[in-house]
Amino acid sequence: MKKSGSKRKKSNKKGIKTIIFKGHKDMPPCAISFANTMYNKTGKWRSIKPVILKEKCTSCLLCWKFCPEACVSIKNKRPVIDYEYCKGCGICQEVCVKGAVLLEEEKK
Repeated sequence: MKKSGSKRKKSNKKGIKTIIFKGHKDMPPCAISFANTMYNKTGKWRSIKPVILKEKCTSCLLCWKFCPEACVSIKNKRPVIDYEYCKGCGICQEVCVKGAVLLEEEKK
């Protein structure tokens, strides 16, 4: 069986390589990123956003631990959401045992 490979291009200004696949059979079986999350800002296409209610938050940091995008950071022992990377998946709301995370419709 003939194996078809992917074709590589040169690196861009940021040193990130662009890969062009010949077809869907050449693509990896799952989504991958060739850059770290600093290059993958995804917040602009979010339709809902999580908002942490400071008066209900106990700083258990479950939202920080389970965020799949690592967009919850800890500042002054409190969780803070970086909306440039948050996709609005709602996992932070789901894991919050105190109900301190609300999901609001994104205002564009």
